[in-house]
Amino acid sequence: MKLTHTIGLTALLLAMTLAGCASKGLTEGRELIASGQAEAGIARLRAGLTEEPGNIDLKMTYHTQRERLSNDLLAQAQQDVDAGRFDVAQSALEKVLSMHPENPRARTMLDSLATLRQLQQNLQAASQALTKGHPEEAEQAARLILAQSPGHIGAQALLQQIQADRASDELGSRELAAMYRKRITLEFRDAPLRNVFDMIARQSGINFVFDKDVRLDAKATLFARNSPISESIDMLLATGQFDKKVVNANTLLIYPDLPQKKRVYQELMVKGFYLGNADAKATMAMLRMLVKTKDVYVDERLNLLVMRDTPEAIRLAEKIIAVQDLAEPEVMLDVEILEIKRGRFMDLGVQYPSQFSLLNTITTETATSSTVGAPVVTTSTSLSPLPLTLESLRHITRGSIAINNPQVNLKKEDSDVNILANPRIRVKNREKAKVHIGDKVPVITSNTTATGVVSESVSYLDVGLKLDVEPSVMMRDDVQIKVGLEVSNIVREIRSSNGTLTYQIGTRNAGTTLRLKDGETQVLAGLISDEDRKSASRIPGLGDIPLLGRLFSDHRDERNKTEIVLLITPRVLRSDATRQPAMTEFRGGTENAIGGGLSSPYTPAPEQDISAPPLPQAAPAGPAEEPAAPPAVPAVPAPPEPTE
Repeated sequence: MKLTHTIGLTALLLAMTLAGCASKGLTEGRELIASGQAEAGIARLRAGLTEEPGNIDLKMTYHTQRERLSNDLLAQAQQDVDAGRFDVAQSALEKVLSMHPENPRARTMLDSLATLRQLQQNLQAASQALTKGHPEEAEQAARLILAQSPGHIGAQALLQQIQADRASDELGSRELAAMYRKRITLEFRDAPLRNVFDMIARQSGINFVFDKDVRLDAKATLFARNSPISESIDMLLATGQFDKKVVNANTLLIYPDLPQKKRVYQELMVKGFYLGNADAKATMAMLRMLVKTKDVYVDERLNLLVMRDTPEAIRLAEKIIAVQDLAEPEVMLDVEILEIKRGRFMDLGVQYPSQFSLLNTITTETATSSTVGAPVVTTSTSLSPLPLTLESLRHITRGSIAINNPQVNLKKEDSDVNILANPRIRVKNREKAKVHIGDKVPVITSNTTATGVVSESVSYLDVGLKLDVEPSVMMRDDVQIKVGLEVSNIVREIRSSNGTLTYQIGTRNAGTTLRLKDGETQVLAGLISDEDRKSASRIPGLGDIPLLGRLFSDHRDERNKTEIVLLITPRVLRSDATRQPAMTEFRGGTENAIGGGLSSPYTPAPEQDISAPPLPQAAPAGPAEEPAAPPAVPAVPAPPEPTE
């Protein structure tokens, strides 16, 4: 019964396979797809599947080709949508739906095309607004587009462009207009601050806004001849313990130089530093010590440091980080190691018998049985070393005495061996590098427990040449290198009483510290092992005869000499000239104003000179060539700090 069922199933599968191979719809559909008519080919396969619903090969080909062509068209449609070619994308999606009407992704993309077209129109309007000089309107439109489509590429690009255009205004510090760098002459002695600022405002056109705690009735003395207006104001504020904030190009806000007021009026900026070489935590500690900044955050994953401080402090931090965030140099070490071995061996002479031994004759009888007659007795005689007994000495014959064979040794060997290793090692500054050329010899150790169980452990011993180097790149392409060299070899094997195998290791070591120029080669030599051995085997008496004694002796001369030579050449891959920052010395401000200070000197044209007539309170000017020195001015007491 089972055999009949199996034969029937096999016949059915064979018939289905033959029917698939002979299917007209399958053949024509494949030909249409191969000729580039994908839609027609899929339609023909679908029609053939309607005619032959049981054709497995036809069904598999139809579904496979439909999914492949649909995915290709959907990917192309997505690219067209991203590029704004909505008509081309719509045509591709319609082709997908004609081949695969139930495709959910094609239906969703086709339904969203209307919304995408509207967003594209809004993006074009936002771009035109930015071109016309309305960045606020363009930014609002771009954010509305991103609210509806968070991943809209065009809106993101437009928003980044708007932010980049604003970066110069946001990052640039507010300063007075260039016209306020003109030179002016001011001479006041014990004049109220109100009159001084009034005179500067009338002569320069600068607007002054004062904090409520500024005492305008305080006295001030100022002698500034042919000085820029901005520097004159800075000197006046510094002597009166005031500070300023630039509101716009021609307006200054004056307030007391107190920590509470600075927290109210000073603008803070946020700056992120992506460090390429320095450690973010070490940089944070440095900034807290030098810049006195408190708001610092470190992201170790990105090696990112973010600080929040005044613009002057951030500019100072940029210069400090530029000094620290430098790539460490690397050194390429060309190492050449030569092990030179020279050997001389000579074995010349006659080796006579050196010992005699007595042999004993042993007779052994062995009885064997036979299938025909009586047992057969076999007798065998063998010789063995005699035990020394009196009975054996009485029967000594020439056959009982054994001697070792004499031989003539005529042998001479000369050997010269050069073993060369030439590794090239790239090492980071102040990092260690190791080179091992040789073998790892296994050493087996046996351990016996109290219960008598024996366990073995295997450890490996490095034998050969080991080189340890640690370079340090100094200034002007000098390289300091710590070198450790060890050459070892197995002298002999030693087996313990319990069978454990150990080794006697011969070793030569050298350690030193070098300082070389870039490209300079240093030779380390002198690790010499010199062995000279002479041995002779003579017949007593005859071997001591001059000249003739060579015939009764065997001489062996052996000499081995080994020398290790190390040549090392450092090559600096990054020189100090490329690693040094642009500036290593710059102004850091004062103790109370980190990174701040008076404005830099400015030299305008000679005709830009405004002289202010003195007020009634002003002292008469002295001679033009030598102005009188002003008397000491009592310090204006600062207002008390409010208690919290």
